[in-house]
Order: sequence, then structure tokens, then C-alpha cells
Amino acid sequence: MRIYRAKDYSDMSRKAANIISAQVIMKPDCVLGLATGSTPIGAYKQLIEWYRKGDLDFSEVRSVNLDEYRGLPRENDQSYYYFMYHNFFKDINISMDNTNIPDGTEPDADKECARYNHVIESLGGIDLQLLGLGHNGHIGFNEPSDAFEKLTHCVDLTESTIEANKRFFEKAEDVPRQAYTMGIQNIMQARKILLIVSGESKAKILKDVLCGPVTPNVPASVLQLHNDVIVVADEAALSLM
Repeated sequence: MRIYRAKDYSDMSRKAANIISAQVIMKPDCVLGLATGSTPIGAYKQLIEWYRKGDLDFSEVRSVNLDEYRGLPRENDQSYYYFMYHNFFKDINISMDNTNIPDGTEPDADKECARYNHVIESLGGIDLQLLGLGHNGHIGFNEPSDAFEKLTHCVDLTESTIEANKRFFEKAEDVPRQAYTMGIQNIMQARKILLIVSGESKAKILKDVLCGPVTPNVPASVLQLHNDVIVVADEAALSLM
């Protein structure tokens, strides 16, 4: 595991974008595992800027996203499809046919999870998986539990995650209670993993992830067992290290 200390959020975003862009340049038809949330937005903006300058070409890139709320259609402005399109995809030359996100409108959870696992497998696996870090240590929507969930599954969101997401919705009852998410095995099978973390509020959990025991109660702690993990975190997030 390599840990890069960034000065602030902007520096973290630039360093993360450098690692992603290197992957795209080295393997133009790579499979990128992508994440949503506020943390990766800066990295996506930097990648868009380099694309517009002609430094990057996404025409052959394939992507798979970590997760999607169950019950939200793509056009809902809180769906992760909407997030990815408006924060990244529409501003680069990736083919939308090469992007993959779980279908939140599929009512049959077993069917959708099996389909998504097949998508990842059919692409030959993930070359670089981008991850953010939840305040409770979740990656994707793999919440603290008694066991590591292996493959794509439907998860009941914890109250802390629902609470954290309330600010994005008009009413509290609009916040989805479930999501489809890649499992820990899907994530750990990626050839390279990039974890990005920003802010003092993540300092305690980041220390637990990197220095504590490997436990499903802190899902991201499993990253200690992967042979190629890069952590890019700003000084605030690393303040307890």
C-alpha cells in the first residue's frame, strides 16, 4: 500500500486524476471502476480539463460504477447514473454504451445482481477501481456488518448513511433505504485500487482503515489485504496518522 499526502482537497484531486490518467494512457481500452459522492468530483473535473486540452482520450475506455440507489430511475437527479453523466461522462468522449451502472429500477434484486456480476466478468475485470470512504468505513455501499459481502448485492442502508444523504433530497422520506452495490470481492479483484479521502471528519475512520484490524465492521479495512492499493488523502484526513 502506498499513501500519498496531499496538501488539500484540490491537491488530492489533482494527484488522483494523475493516477487515473496514467491508467488511461497506458491502456486506452482499460476498465475503470468509478465512484460517486462529493470526494471524486474534483478528480473528474481535472480529467475533463485534461481531455479538453487533448491530453486524454476516453473513446475506448469502459467503466463500471460501484453502486446505485434501488428504486431511483436514471433521470432522477439523485440517481448515480445522473451524477456520473452530469459530473463526468457528458464532458468527455466516452461512449455511453461503454458505461455500466446498476439498474436501480430493476425490482428483482437477484436478477440485477447476477446481471451486474456478469457485466464485470465479461469486461475481463476492473483495471483501476476508484473508491471514496464513508464515515463508517463503507466502500461502495458495503456497510459495517458481521461478514464481508462478496459479490454485487442489494443492501439495506444504515441510518448513518441515510442521515448523511438526507441533504441531497427534498424530504427525508425521499431518501432511498436500499441500494445495489458491488461486493467486497468485486472490489478486491480489481488489479489496482485508488482510495481518495479528504477532510478532518474522515481522519478517525481513515486511521482505523489503514492501521486497525481487518474487520467487516470497518469494511474498507479489507484493503490492507490487496497487493496494489494507492491512498491519496489530504493533510486533514491524515491528521491522526
